[in-house]
Amino acid sequence: MRELYPEIEPYQTHHIAVDALHTLRVEECGNPKGLPVVFLHGGPGAGIATYHRRFFDPQRYRIVLFDQRGAGQSTPFAVLQDNTTWHLVADIETIREALGIERWVVFGGSWGSTLGLAYAQTHPERVLGLVLRGIFLCRPEEIRWYNEEGGGASWIRPEEWRRYAAAIPENERGNMVEAYWRRLTSDDEAVRLAAAQAWGAWEGSTITLEESPETVASFSAPEVALSMARTEAHYFRHLAFLEPGQLLRDVAKIRHIPATIVHGRYDIVCPVKNAYDLAAVWPEADFHVVVAGHAAGEPAIVDVLVTATDRLADRYG
Repeated sequence: MRELYPEIEPYQTHHIAVDALHTLRVEECGNPKGLPVVFLHGGPGAGIATYHRRFFDPQRYRIVLFDQRGAGQSTPFAVLQDNTTWHLVADIETIREALGIERWVVFGGSWGSTLGLAYAQTHPERVLGLVLRGIFLCRPEEIRWYNEEGGGASWIRPEEWRRYAAAIPENERGNMVEAYWRRLTSDDEAVRLAAAQAWGAWEGSTITLEESPETVASFSAPEVALSMARTEAHYFRHLAFLEPGQLLRDVAKIRHIPATIVHGRYDIVCPVKNAYDLAAVWPEADFHVVVAGHAAGEPAIVDVLVTATDRLADRYG
């Protein structure tokens, strides 16, 4: 099985102002003359991690990674003003133009798959290939599955769900996203942080196939939890600012683009049906369901992702 490429450091870092409020931290790694690829992180609000650089051959790729609005080292931190899917789509274009890139590969997982589809469907002429993992289409049934009482995720991980639900009074549990939203936007900093850490612990406890206390600790750390929980709740409440069924409806715009889709069979965060629904309207895509959970770093998922990026480098090299 393919593994991640060795660790690398950026050869250049940028701070790109995308409007009067938001400035994005952007890094470039690998080969400045290589095949350009943009990495779209999950969440939304989670930010990039150093291992995200390692899905690409650094000798053959010019790897562009950035923290989306309000996430990671982009500023201002955890701010939701002017923060929608369509702002992020425009940001990707701003980065591409600022770096002088004509066309590039788009790589995204989880929320990054949502954003990757939205970007590619808006700017198909700029996309050389798509590599998508852990498909999330932000439909109402997907939000209910993971975030609401009685959803499928609560039945699969009942102990972790009880801890997630315990942060909300019983009489408010009919709409967990809204109940969390009220706390995540509270004037009381302690209330905001407690809600964010409970939200982050739930997500961290469900993304891996096997239990990972390290992942739970990472997702519930204040600097991650605050931006991720607030931004996710903001996007989920608005169904990612998408029209109903939009990402599946508009696949026709991108069916000609080489694409790989990979999804874990036992993904609790984003049920595998999401990927089957996407593949059903995109028969040209190279579609894989593997023995894994949700996390990008699970071995079977890494194998498909690295194989896919190598194949695109061969195609365009």
